[in-house]
Amino acid sequence: MTVIVLTNCPVGLRGFLTRWLLEISAGVFVGNPSARIRDALWNEVQQYAGQGRALLAHTTNNEQGFTFLTHDHAWRPIDHEGVMLIHRPAPKPPSETNSPTSTPSGWSKAAKRRRFGRGQ
Repeated sequence: MTVIVLTNCPVGLRGFLTRWLLEISAGVFVGNPSARIRDALWNEVQQYAGQGRALLAHTTNNEQGFTFLTHDHAWRPIDHEGVMLIHRPAPKPPSETNSPTSTPSGWSKAAKRRRFGRGQ
C-alpha cells in the first residue's frame, strides 16, 4: 500500500498521480504500485511540487511495517534505533513585539483606545 499526501502542489501534479493512484480526498492518493513505479512517482513529486509539500508512506519489511518520506516539511523523519519517528522542531518563543498585548509602533491613540478600551 502506498499513500501520497500533497499540500499546495500544482494541479498538474495531482493529475499526473491519478494515472497510477486513486485520489480519495483532495491531495490524498492511495494505491498499490510496484516499488519501481512508487520510486518513479516520488521522484516526479519532488521535481514538480514547487512550493508545495509532499509526504509518501508505504509498506515495507521492518518492525513498523511501513516507512515514510517527506518533501519540504518542517517535520523530518529520523531513524531511532531502526524505528522511524517524526522530529518536530521546537516552536520559537514569541517575541515581545509580537505579543497580543503590545501595540505596534505607529498606531494612533484612537486605534489604541479602540483596541484596549477607553479606561486604559
